Amino acid sequence: MKVGFIGLGNVGGKLAGSLLRNGYDLTVRDLDHELAQSFLDKGAHWADSPKELAEKVDLIITCLPSPAACAKVMEAADGLVHGLTTGKIWLEMSTTDDAEVRRLGALVEATGALAMDCPVSGGCHRAATGNISIFAGGSRAAFERVLPVLSTLGRRVLHTGDIGSASVLKVMTNYLATTHLCALAEALVVCKKAGLDLGTTYEAIRISSGNSFVHETESQLILNGSRDVNFTMDLVIKDVGLFDSLANQLGVPLEISPLILDIFKDGQQRFGAREWSSNIVKRLEQACDLQVLAPGFPAELVDYEPEEQGAEVVPPGRSA
Repeated sequence: MKVGFIGLGNVGGKLAGSLLRNGYDLTVRDLDHELAQSFLDKGAHWADSPKELAEKVDLIITCLPSPAACAKVMEAADGLVHGLTTGKIWLEMSTTDDAEVRRLGALVEATGALAMDCPVSGGCHRAATGNISIFAGGSRAAFERVLPVLSTLGRRVLHTGDIGSASVLKVMTNYLATTHLCALAEALVVCKKAGLDLGTTYEAIRISSGNSFVHETESQLILNGSRDVNFTMDLVIKDVGLFDSLANQLGVPLEISPLILDIFKDGQQRFGAREWSSNIVKRLEQACDLQVLAPGFPAELVDYEPEEQGAEVVPPGRSA
């Protein structure tokens, strides 16, 4: 199967790297040609437009920073939709709005191609090793066709239902992760102010009911001081905003997500839109005139688990 990949940023570049590393015939495109050069040097092909890329390959993956960026790639005069024909497949791996991915999916399916939303979760360090988790929304027939590719890109692959369902679950999980990041910032600053050793504090959280994936990853970067989580404040606001908007549309009177948005909007105003999201702790560090730092923690996250072929995750109550 020939695969095309559009969007070689923090996550997309690592996903595309997994495809190339595992022997796929890969064609790439990004607005920044320099991002593509390392892929071209390793044998990938280049496309001058999304339309040309779609014409050259069987499976097209987009991984872009916003719904607006994806719409432009799909619908421009030289857009991806215009290169699709019957039998081709489009996978949207960006974190996006469920209504928008369904709208674009309808345009794709009008050409005879298949459409799925397949966002990832688990951090850039796991995207780099092919060990990330993938939510996959779309028909079961489409899912089974792309499962070999998805199980190369990720270790755990969950078929979530119709197109759009994966995007809902993705923004939900990003909301939960951001909520715990804000809570961890408060917890670490309080323990520092109380005079506790922060290495001990980290372990106390890790072995307790207060633990989470976010703690085991982002707390290490906070304590190191690098805060380099490969995810920025503007993207947090986008993702939590998508979750909050969905709740408003559904008439769910949320209380926490509006507060999380306010915290990050304040952080963005203070530190800049492209500041690492983990540096939200700086708001409290500045307010308390202290720094949440401890020796022995890494400056960046590395996935030390060996790369494994992925597999479908089957929810309770569903037949395998």
